[in-house]
Amino acid sequence: MLKMAVLAKQVPDTKHVAVEVMKPDGTLNRAALPAIFNPEDLLALEVALRIKDRVGGHITVITMGPPGAAEILRDSLSRGADAGVLLTDRRLAGSDTLATSMALAAAVKKLSPLDLVLAGRQAIDGDTAQTGPQTAQKLGLPQVAYVADVREVSNHTATFFRRLGRHAETVECPLPAFITVSSDAGEPRPPRAKRVLKFRRARCLSELRGELSKSGLQDAELDSRLAAASAALAEEGLLLPTWGVDELGLDPSLVGLAGSPTKVKRCENVVLKTGEYKQIAPNDEGARTLITELVHDHILG
Repeated sequence: MLKMAVLAKQVPDTKHVAVEVMKPDGTLNRAALPAIFNPEDLLALEVALRIKDRVGGHITVITMGPPGAAEILRDSLSRGADAGVLLTDRRLAGSDTLATSMALAAAVKKLSPLDLVLAGRQAIDGDTAQTGPQTAQKLGLPQVAYVADVREVSNHTATFFRRLGRHAETVECPLPAFITVSSDAGEPRPPRAKRVLKFRRARCLSELRGELSKSGLQDAELDSRLAAASAALAEEGLLLPTWGVDELGLDPSLVGLAGSPTKVKRCENVVLKTGEYKQIAPNDEGARTLITELVHDHILG
């Protein structure tokens, strides 16, 4: 049975970018956009689930973000993950890929030993494809990027299939290892109805406190109710662990805005519009005409 961790991210839906998504400090105003499960991270979870189906395993999903990011942990548990951990701390806010990889690596080490760590190739809110490799480097693990499928898995090695532009290859890698999964991995399985009914009640402490505070309870009573509610959820396996900077043993200067050299200048929605076009007849004469024009315009030749 393999012990696996999947690094997942809740991202803003970049199909709905508006002018108010940028904050004055150069970070994304995520509250201005609907949040979704990063597509390639969801595929990384699917690959882990396929491995679990084949050889057995235990999957822990790790996500970093505000308390609301626990939603993708509930989604992951509904699809077949075994556990979820939320990394949330105000000191982690504004982390770029470097600072994020620092926190993720610390979380993976806290869960170690692990046989396989999986992540999506990239997140749609940044498209840098840096966080996975940076995390693997900090963990000192061999890494395989652009994985589309896992062909074989044993206790000591795994064989991965990946597509790289115009060619594809099969790579054998020793375990433990770190892989990033591409959009070629197929379709993720849907959540299971029974697990949805169970894990929709899963909560992290921050969510519980927020929900209870809306009832107007005083501090002492709020703390008492919070302790009782969290104990009841923990007994049912529905309390989501929350780790911050202190639990991860991190230097605050290396995470969050303080540890992030990257600054976003602008974020905008670019809509491509068609210009003039010419229809080419689907025959030999049309092909000759097209080639002649391309040569005349110095595009070919």
